Amino acid sequence: MADPSSYRPKPGQIPDSPGVYKFRDEHRRVIYVGKAKSLRQRLANYFQPLTSLHPRTATMVTTAASVEWTVVSTEVEALQLEYTWIKEFDPRFNVKYRDDKSYPYLAVTLDEEFPRVQVMRGHKKKGVRYFGPYAHAWAIRETVDLMLRVFPVRTCSAGVFRNAASAGRPCLLGYIGKCSAPCVGRVSPEEHRELAEEFCDFMAGRTGTYLRRLEKQMVIAAEDMEYERAARLRDDIEALRRAMEKSAVVLADATDADLFALAEDELEAAVQIFHVRGGRVRGQRGWVTDKVEAVDTAGLVEHALQQLYGEETGETVPKEVLVPALPEDTAAVTAWLSGRRGSNVSLRVPQRGDKKDLMETVARNAQQALVLHKTKRASDLTTRSRALEEIAEALDLDSAPLRIECFDISHLQGEDVVASMVVFEDGLPRKSEYRRFQIKGFEGQDDVRSMHEVIGRRFKRYLAEKDRTGEWGVTDGEVPAEDPQDDGRPRRFAYPPQLVVVDGGQPQVAAARRALDELGIDDIAVCGLAKRLEEVWLPGEDDPVVLPRSSEGLYLLQRVRDTAHDFAIRYQRSKRTKRIRTSPLDAVAGLGDTRKQALIKHFGSVKRLRQATIEQICEVPGMGRKTAEAVVVALAAAAPAAPAVNTATGEIMEDDGGGTA
Repeated sequence: MADPSSYRPKPGQIPDSPGVYKFRDEHRRVIYVGKAKSLRQRLANYFQPLTSLHPRTATMVTTAASVEWTVVSTEVEALQLEYTWIKEFDPRFNVKYRDDKSYPYLAVTLDEEFPRVQVMRGHKKKGVRYFGPYAHAWAIRETVDLMLRVFPVRTCSAGVFRNAASAGRPCLLGYIGKCSAPCVGRVSPEEHRELAEEFCDFMAGRTGTYLRRLEKQMVIAAEDMEYERAARLRDDIEALRRAMEKSAVVLADATDADLFALAEDELEAAVQIFHVRGGRVRGQRGWVTDKVEAVDTAGLVEHALQQLYGEETGETVPKEVLVPALPEDTAAVTAWLSGRRGSNVSLRVPQRGDKKDLMETVARNAQQALVLHKTKRASDLTTRSRALEEIAEALDLDSAPLRIECFDISHLQGEDVVASMVVFEDGLPRKSEYRRFQIKGFEGQDDVRSMHEVIGRRFKRYLAEKDRTGEWGVTDGEVPAEDPQDDGRPRRFAYPPQLVVVDGGQPQVAAARRALDELGIDDIAVCGLAKRLEEVWLPGEDDPVVLPRSSEGLYLLQRVRDTAHDFAIRYQRSKRTKRIRTSPLDAVAGLGDTRKQALIKHFGSVKRLRQATIEQICEVPGMGRKTAEAVVVALAAAAPAAPAVNTATGEIMEDDGGGTA
């Protein structure tokens, strides 16, 4: 581990101008590349005391052994040079998005004498027009099959083309009208290229022109009584419309935009991109990356823009780029994108309307991609085994924790305080064992006290089950008494975990350990996972256990914690909603939702129901006299003591007649 002060540049040595810098390790390998408006101010941030640096930044500067920089004239040049160096050196501490698959594109080889339509993957080639990416190659082939009826462009390989030309006989597509057969001279090279360019224009979103032209030709053919030609044109129009329907209209016509959305946690980030051309979603792609550097959402967006457009030029860079957060130097990134396109590019965050709605859809896709990525890692048996072994080793456990229970507290400003317990067995969630708790021991907000109460209640139930089944006090050779209530099903709280995880740091861990000690339980390990830096805390320890960023054990603990957090929030929200929707009728014993709704429907409101007599209530189907009397008593007890008064006007505020059953 190197001391950053050993290679810190001397004062005044670093220029106060835009540039790009590289950190190298002791073997001269580039480990990090960054850019700055002012090299002097930016590099000074790396040579602060290690305790004030982000842990990932501190790891980088202690791994490095030297730093060097290159001065450029503008921030745009710095952005381009940073991208070039990241691609060239592949630094280990830079965020790098990698495709989770090789996406297929629809490509038109305009660089050939007779352009060809085909499916292409991998690096883009100069002179080839690309559309997509598509999720599946079959989706491209379906679209092409529909469009070849109108734009019969060559789709065959070079070998098939040469064989057909030498034989003087076209392939099957030439006979059925889905290829103009340039191989045998049915069309000239110029006519075939014009077909290919019209195909590209249609795919680029300029669909209205061709549809209107075909419709006009169809009408003229019908008027001239060329009914076969009119029918063929009608079928061509239908084929083009079916091809257009495969990509739904999401934005106004002629809108060309790329929409970026991110889903992230402390360790990973997923990015999803929707490519909209001509108002239709023409392609979608997604990446997942490790957050190996200290970077926020704006920084992740900037890296994604560099990754996507670093080698693109012309119309492949859209007129509009919509992002969840603007990069730190928005003007420089916008200028760089405009330079790649050759005309102005708008980079902004959508605030309202259809674009904001579509951005929310992209964000949901990003969140699902991140969850799927984590689930795939967690569902693999080998990965789960390694994760449990890493947890056991990091926490110094005697064996792998095959049953893990995690607890979390949730509330809204101290109200509706609840807790959740989730269970993972063999690294997988066991939802039938999930439990929810209401905090009963006190009022108000105190997460530490709430955690102590929940842990105590859970393990008191465990001890009670253990005592009831006769597990305690059984001597060797003695058979416990048969339990008449035992039907072979698992008992609630009957099984102890090997590890208790709490959502929080030192205070929550100490509270959980204290609750177990008070019950005399000393064979269950406890740890806490703090959200901010994903540190693992153990009881009585002043320093956390820091698992490696790529640790499968950390991924599992994080998933357990996040599951408990989501489960607690859902319960807290349901309690809050139920509390808001309470009615005086809730206090009537034996009055279900069906009869509540019948009462409100019959009288129109709680106010009118409160004014009704017992006999009138008995007229409602299903209402007996005893229940009607209970309703009258409950409504009388809940009646307001005095009418509300508007202090500004002196007006008595009448009940508006509304109510909720």
